[in-house]
Amino acid sequence: MSEQRDSIHTRIWREQAEPDNAFAAQRCWCAGYDVYGDLLRKASWTEYLFLLFRGERPARWQAALLEALAVALANPGPRDASVSAAMNGGVAGSTYASCLMAALAAGAGQLGGAHEVALAMQLWRRAGMRLEAWQAALQHPEVEERVDIWPQIEHAPGFDPHGASCALPVRQTLQYLAQIGAPSGELAWLQQHRLALETAANAPLAMSGVAAAALQQLGLSAREGEMLFLLLRLPGAAAHALEQEEHGVGKYPFYRDGLNVTNDPGPRLAT
Repeated sequence: MSEQRDSIHTRIWREQAEPDNAFAAQRCWCAGYDVYGDLLRKASWTEYLFLLFRGERPARWQAALLEALAVALANPGPRDASVSAAMNGGVAGSTYASCLMAALAAGAGQLGGAHEVALAMQLWRRAGMRLEAWQAALQHPEVEERVDIWPQIEHAPGFDPHGASCALPVRQTLQYLAQIGAPSGELAWLQQHRLALETAANAPLAMSGVAAAALQQLGLSAREGEMLFLLLRLPGAAAHALEQEEHGVGKYPFYRDGLNVTNDPGPRLAT
């Protein structure tokens, strides 16, 4: 019988066990860096995120860009479907894990969600920084041959099909992120050609489009961008869920006309 043991194959992580406990790690390395002996003292949260996803230390501008993007995405606000879903869970007394799973589910799709960001990043891969290619792709989108999990998207990815004009937070975020990145990068190009792209898409630029350009400029793949976009928007969902749990259904801002609570137990008491 073979004495070979199954092992976990990962380029991301390496551990050395404690000499007296094989189930506890004595030292941990992420992409070659000692996590608790080195990174803990020197790396920021977003620098560590970049290292986890890309396997390399970010350049100074990459760390600054990811930091600013994380702030911009941290709380999409109650108008966003992911935050609204978490608020529904919070006011209903659902578990905290359920609130976050609801936010992930509602924020994963193709209308301002993470998969739309991935589709926009794929468009960056095909069109690059060529205005004519973007205009052609936005006016005559490719039809997916295989539609299984995701149906064909019904609008230009990265643009708001319900918007009348580009929202101020979107323009502010794009302007600041473009200042951090290289003048020849995707964000600066997007800022320069935003109006022409909006005309081609017949819709204003959305925050998902800004995020896609930033993640593309950071060198992430579409699948990495999709995953990171999901992660970075969870803090706001968590905070709003906790707030609505505390306020209770009587102060819930949504569906008030359709609610008729005859025996409201009131807010949950702290334990």
